Amino acid sequence: MLDLLITNATLPDGRTGMSIAVQDGRIAEVTEGLAAPAQETIDAQGLLVAPHFVDPHFHMDATLSYGLPRVNESGTLLEGIALWGELKPLLTADALIERALAYCDWAVAKGLLAIRTHVDTSDPSLLAVDALLEVKRQVAPYIDLQLVAFPQDGVLRSQGGVENLTRALDKGVDVVGGIPHFERTMADGAASVKLLCEMAAERGKLVDMHCDESDDPLSRHIETLAFEAQRLGLQGRVTGSHCTSMHSMDNYYVSKLLPLVAQSGVAVIANPLINITLQGRHDTYPKRRGMTRVPELMAAGVNVAFGHDCVMDPWYGMGSGDMLEVAHMGLHVAQMTSQAGIRQCFEAVTTNAARVMHLEGYGIAAGCDASFVLLQARDAVEAIRLRATRLKVFRKGKLLAETPAATAGLHLPGRAQATSWMTPKA
Repeated sequence: MLDLLITNATLPDGRTGMSIAVQDGRIAEVTEGLAAPAQETIDAQGLLVAPHFVDPHFHMDATLSYGLPRVNESGTLLEGIALWGELKPLLTADALIERALAYCDWAVAKGLLAIRTHVDTSDPSLLAVDALLEVKRQVAPYIDLQLVAFPQDGVLRSQGGVENLTRALDKGVDVVGGIPHFERTMADGAASVKLLCEMAAERGKLVDMHCDESDDPLSRHIETLAFEAQRLGLQGRVTGSHCTSMHSMDNYYVSKLLPLVAQSGVAVIANPLINITLQGRHDTYPKRRGMTRVPELMAAGVNVAFGHDCVMDPWYGMGSGDMLEVAHMGLHVAQMTSQAGIRQCFEAVTTNAARVMHLEGYGIAAGCDASFVLLQARDAVEAIRLRATRLKVFRKGKLLAETPAATAGLHLPGRAQATSWMTPKA
């Protein structure tokens, strides 16, 4: 007897009437119209069953700290960094853990079961590192939490930056991070990329660098990152996050850059909500969008994912842990409004992001973990359009969260009582 059987499901690839059989926490079979005894059977009624959402770029050490000790009035990246510097001396491990765990609860309710979070290593005490390692331990039964050693103040720019980052890796942080555009010079930025990639190669670690989060078209550290990935044999293990300067680069240079990034196997993470908020702040009009060249990168064969980046912190006062909101903003900013483009944006918060994090057992196929979400939508396009309700969230076959279907009763003059058009049809 099966542990769980989902019937009459629509999958992200468009297949309908599908059954998903679950045994011992894994998907045993995905086929059309399966009838088999199970301890629990759920009729999906034609709605979408998708692999759980994945956020490959977040800052959990800062999340839910909005207003502490003050609000970012200019809305700029640099004031956010300065404000984080003001907040760090006030942080306590208990408060940081409490906020992070609260956010993880939000995430589970939204079907977000894997998060890569950067953690600041600039403080010699490594308080945030220790706190998030504890959070990782506590949420392990329900969230895959991957930590990036992130030298927010610059690994070469700040005193003890290399030592602090090394200590964080020794404690068990998973990924080597960096911020080359925040080093003192372009040369120091390039040197930091070389140093950190070599460190990752020696330790067998993945790399994820904040790369060219700037409106400056001459910030070209993504080129160095691609070179080092290839030189060190790190293809498929390196990610450049943000890469917003590419939005401002001239087309001739980008025509050279795109194939270099693709050949190097470097993935790119755009953060639509934050890129559209922080970039272009020094522009009057026309005002730049700031997000990197998502459709062009995808067309070149680069794996592109979307991250949430921030939720209620010194950089961004909004957010709820909803990766469909991220995808929704991404398709607007990138003008990916074709049916194919919208589906690519859904993949950017699911399968593409899972590849960035090297998640094992991810997907809706036999042998994969039975970690998926039943959405109140008929397909991926509708899921993004409605930011669909997560009716049920499963991890390895166990129900983690459920939310009642979103319906609105209509009482309109001259018409029979009805429910709103937002209720997907069975």
